[in-house]
Amino acid sequence: MTPELFWMTLTVFMTALLWVPYFIDRIAVRGLWGAICGTQAEVNLPHSAWAQRALRAHQNAAENLAIFVPAVLAAHLLHISTPLTQMAALVYFAARLVHYIVYTLGVPLGRTLSFTVAWGAQMVIIASVLHWL
Repeated sequence: MTPELFWMTLTVFMTALLWVPYFIDRIAVRGLWGAICGTQAEVNLPHSAWAQRALRAHQNAAENLAIFVPAVLAAHLLHISTPLTQMAALVYFAARLVHYIVYTLGVPLGRTLSFTVAWGAQMVIIASVLHWL
């Protein structure tokens, strides 16, 4: 397994777990039955402010997988694995983790910076696939 595939898999795994904290909040705020059996839309239902931000951070992480995963898979299929793409995959993972944490904590500048770093890492991989680097 290439380092890019390793970090991609770890990023997917992390994203798959990001719902847990806000679901725990949902149980705390609404009770177990309300959390697992509710049929209402999320709009206007109680949530802690941090959990609302965690939910949005998770949604953003999932949306960005649609860019990161195909880019890494394209690089893999084209046998592109360089120190730069390897570092970009690791940086993407770390930046997405930081993004989730600072978004959940409500740190506006941290959120924007970590998002931008992750975006830059995606661009490095895509540019490598296009042989621009």
